[in-house]
Amino acid sequence: MVFDASIALIGGILTALFFDFVNGFHDSANAIATVVGTRVLKPIQAVFIAAIANFVGPFIFGTAIAATVGKGIINPEFSTFEVIIAGLIGAIVWDLITWFFGLPSSSSHALIGGLIGSALVAGGMEALVFTGIQKVITFIVVSPVLGFFVALSFAVIIMYFLRNRKPVSINRIFGKLQIGSSIFFSLTHGANDGQKTMGIITALLIAGGVLQSESFIVPIWVILVSAAAMALGTFMGGWRIVKTMAFKITELRPFQGFCAETGGGVILTAMAWLGIPVSTTHAITGAIMGVGSTKRLSAVRWGIGKRIIYAWIITIPASAGVSALCLLLIKIILGN
Repeated sequence: MVFDASIALIGGILTALFFDFVNGFHDSANAIATVVGTRVLKPIQAVFIAAIANFVGPFIFGTAIAATVGKGIINPEFSTFEVIIAGLIGAIVWDLITWFFGLPSSSSHALIGGLIGSALVAGGMEALVFTGIQKVITFIVVSPVLGFFVALSFAVIIMYFLRNRKPVSINRIFGKLQIGSSIFFSLTHGANDGQKTMGIITALLIAGGVLQSESFIVPIWVILVSAAAMALGTFMGGWRIVKTMAFKITELRPFQGFCAETGGGVILTAMAWLGIPVSTTHAITGAIMGVGSTKRLSAVRWGIGKRIIYAWIITIPASAGVSALCLLLIKIILGN
């Protein structure tokens, strides 16, 4: 028994779009947590704005990350329908597990782990592109650390220059500015996370012979449907994780929310242009911890942070394990 190519291609694209929806659903907390936590916007207002910005983001920041995900994690000759679909299922399952427990894990790393697991079953170590994987693993550490110190620096500078202003005045000013910083972060979130699904769908189109493998160019319709799926997922909202990010890590004031979103957005902008797939979850979580620590270290609930970090550590191996099992089941069903 073998996959019918056209059915497999359609099934793969639909699975990729479902992952994109779950990604937006799961990671909507990244885009709206701080603006909800400071009570500048109501949740439904924040989600609506974030959904629009997530849709627009990929059109502004290019598709360099899509190319990295599509051909920089597993070797193109191993990017078969079965491998990609199993990788997507692994990522989806892990996202839903962490959503259920309210843990802001990385959908990006769940996808990377899913692809690694299914590729290892398909071709062993030869199937992996270690330079691309090394970048991803490096930035598991780098992006939250950068987020922490960039947001902390912004907050310290603002606190210094506005040290003589009344808190009510500062909150009023940054309450307005934070709407802009929330939009900025949502744009970069859409660009960064939305591109990963674009890369997967483009890889599927190459595997199906629809596109030429020599040049990895993302079609406009792929950008549109991927951005739409993520925007819809964001609009639906993953409220379990929003509560963790917005209220459980630390108490935020509007100027701190502004600093966290701006710091996280700056990092994601740089990574989108460089084509390095990083976790938006890691960047904004590090940024929230950074601004929270400006009050005092005990203002950050480090116990919650520890749970989040544990989820980060196990995301890639856990999603890899699920996708490996999925591919084995697919092989048994197909009699391969």
